[in-house]
Amino acid sequence: MIISGLLLAFFVSFLIHIFALVTYVTKKSNRSLKTYILTTFTNITIAGACIVLIFMKPEMAKTVDLKFLTWIMSGIILVITIVIKIGVFRRIYRRIKDPSNYHVNFFGKKVLHASVVSRLEIAVFFGTMPFFLMAGAYFVARGVNFFLYKHL
Repeated sequence: MIISGLLLAFFVSFLIHIFALVTYVTKKSNRSLKTYILTTFTNITIAGACIVLIFMKPEMAKTVDLKFLTWIMSGIILVITIVIKIGVFRRIYRRIKDPSNYHVNFFGKKVLHASVVSRLEIAVFFGTMPFFLMAGAYFVARGVNFFLYKHL
């Protein structure tokens, strides 16, 4: 159980690490650089703790329930991708409501400008789609399997 908790903490820390790296590359903020460095040390510490525990007690590695662990990880990925997609939709919706991003044509219909959606938002939306579909399908399939047959 301890190894499973450490592996799950390592996974979450690694996701935060990737997010901090992407944020630093896109925004060049000092805060994201500090988060990136902090998660680097956190990842090294958690990985070191896993290695030490497995070397000291190898039977702990045998007790790790990988199906449950991958199910939880796929659920985390699913939630993160849903949050990303909702954020993109909210930003686009706010821009759609702003009168500076559209004009009314001759027939009285609202015509949106191309500035409503940026290329980065389109790339993020479609770039997260495979992760959303694969992690979501795995999470839902294992969840249904658990509720129907009482095992993952």
